[in-house]
Parts: sequence; C-alpha cells; structure tokens
Amino acid sequence: MLAARRSRRVRSVRGTPARASDPACAEATRLGSGRARAPPPAVSGEPHPPPPETLADTFRCLRDQRDGMAWIGLYRPDESELTSLAREFDLHELAVEDVITAHQRPKLERYGDTLFVVLRAARYLDDVEEVEFGELHVFIGKDFVITVRHAESPDLSVVRHRLEEDADLLAHGTEAVLYAILDTVVDGYLPVVAGIENDVDEIEVQVFDGDPAVSRRIYELSREVVDFQRAAAPLTGMLDALAAGFDKYAVDEELRRLLRDVADHVVQVNERIDSLRVLLRDILQVNSILVAQKQNEEMTALSRTSNAQNDEVKKISAWAAILFAPTLVGTIYGMNFRHMPELKWQVGYPFAVLLMVMVSVVLYVVFKRRGWI
Repeated sequence: MLAARRSRRVRSVRGTPARASDPACAEATRLGSGRARAPPPAVSGEPHPPPPETLADTFRCLRDQRDGMAWIGLYRPDESELTSLAREFDLHELAVEDVITAHQRPKLERYGDTLFVVLRAARYLDDVEEVEFGELHVFIGKDFVITVRHAESPDLSVVRHRLEEDADLLAHGTEAVLYAILDTVVDGYLPVVAGIENDVDEIEVQVFDGDPAVSRRIYELSREVVDFQRAAAPLTGMLDALAAGFDKYAVDEELRRLLRDVADHVVQVNERIDSLRVLLRDILQVNSILVAQKQNEEMTALSRTSNAQNDEVKKISAWAAILFAPTLVGTIYGMNFRHMPELKWQVGYPFAVLLMVMVSVVLYVVFKRRGWI
C-alpha cells in the first residue's frame, strides 16, 4: 500500500494456513511474508511499510493509508475468517452466504459500493476428456479486493505479477484488478475450447470408422460442453452490466476498452461453444444413422442367408419326396409275404416300374411349377 494513488501496489495476505504441498497456499505465504517483488518508490520519497502478515494488519494499514489498496486472497477460508472480513468491509450477508455455500453460477451483483462477482475458471484434462472448474468469488470495493478460491484454479499469482509490472494499469485501482482477473479467466477458456475441438475431430474419424465405443464418447463430451457453456455464457450478461455502469461510476476510458476486449473474447468463446454443441449433436445423429444402416445391412444379409437356406431345404425336400415314391413301391413289393397276388401277375413288374416312374414324374412337375426345383 502506498501513499500515492498512481503508484499503488497490490497487497495480499493469506487466509488459510499454508501447506508446502499446496502451490497456491505457498504462493499466498510468500506474498504474506513480504518476499514479493519490491514496489516502485513512493512519490513522497518515504519507504514502504512492511507487508501485512495477517488480516488484522491489513485492516490497520488500510485505516492508516487511505490512498492505498489491499488485495486479500483467501483459499478455502473458514467461516470465522469470512465473518471477520464481512465485519471489516461491510460485506452483504447474502454475498457472504454465497461464498460459504459455494457451488454458485457465474454472476455479478452490487451491494451498495461493493461489487460481488462469481466466476468459474476452467481447464481441460485431455487424458480423461473432462473440464475441471474452479470457483472464484471476488469482492470489489473502493480500496479493497477480496478473492476467495475454492479450487486451485485460477492461478491469481499470474494476475498479481501482471499488475505489479504494469503501473499504468494498476493506477486504475480496484477496477483494474477485476479486469485482470476477468481477462485471465476468459483467456483460460481458449485452451479448453481448443482441447474440445481436437477431441471432436478425433470423434469424427471414429464415427466413420465404425467404432462402437464412439457413442458413449460423444455423450460424455457433450455433457462437458454443456457444463462449460454454463460457466462461460453468463459472462456476456455480466460484462454488459459492467458496461452499463461505465458512465455512472466514471470508469476510465482505457479500462473501458480493456473490458470491451474481454467481452469480445467472451463472445468468441461462446460462439465456438455453441458451434461445438451443434457439431456434437449432428455427429451423434450421423452416428445413429450409420449404426442403423449397419444394422439394416446385417439384417438384410441375414434375411438373404435365411432365404437361401429355405431354398436349399425346399430342393432337398422335393427330391426326397420324388425318391420316396419309388422307394415306397419297391419296399411294399419287397416284403416276403406268401399271399401277394401281384407277385404272380404277369405284368406285375412292368406295372410297378411304370407306377414308380409316373409318381416320380408327377411329383417333379408339381415341385417344378412351385419353384422348389
């Protein structure tokens, strides 16, 4: 915190005890312990006060240096820490309740002179094809910024370094911090879109290769796109609401341009997300058609095979019937009974042969007309 507005410094303190295994908490510890990069000298020529170690130190510094600004970053704070902040900065109880409850959709609300923003940062896990979200709550006041993270992302140390290295941007005050956070979150959406687009290209190849597992992959990726859209789509309305208050809150023209640039990026991201949803829906329909066609082809082939088998069965049955007639006659007269008049009949043999031939010819003609032979 500095006495001069145009050389403000972002001041951060930790909210939860740091753990060496937690990069985000380690970063918060580094900031709170005062080992951050030294700020530019104050206009008055006086040395900077040491960085605050605790929330109480930050509150005291803000009271002593009215032209300064504090950025308090908390990682999964407990209710007592949030209550202390709410009491010191007069945070609205509904906003504090949202922070404690978490699992909020992106939104922007104003409580008096304090702006409350909820953002959902995202990163794409390509190996499991999932979008990982990190919820971020931001309180913006005249001389303070409070950020509460419930996940590792976004990495706000990047935002802090950017502001420390850009004194002109930081001179815009807490609004500049909000812009930098929004810009970082939206920029993080671009690799997510690129990762999903790459997987969609792979799915298209799978669909036309007839991979049976592609339907499940399409469904799961579509679900991730829907979740991603829920995180990105509300930003359009949020930035429009910010733009509507430019004149009322006398936002600097340069900062207006920067926020409009973020809004343009959000529009591009949402357009690409919409395209991905439509493309995945179309791919699913094409895959359903291809699967149906394959099933129809299999059924047609099965029907043809069955018909061919039926034709063979008919031919075999017809010839069996034809051969059965002479066999039956021969079997009857081959019996060794003593009293068979036809055995002593002079024309018995020619009659038997003629009967066998006639029956066989009649059966052949009948089966031929019916197409069995």
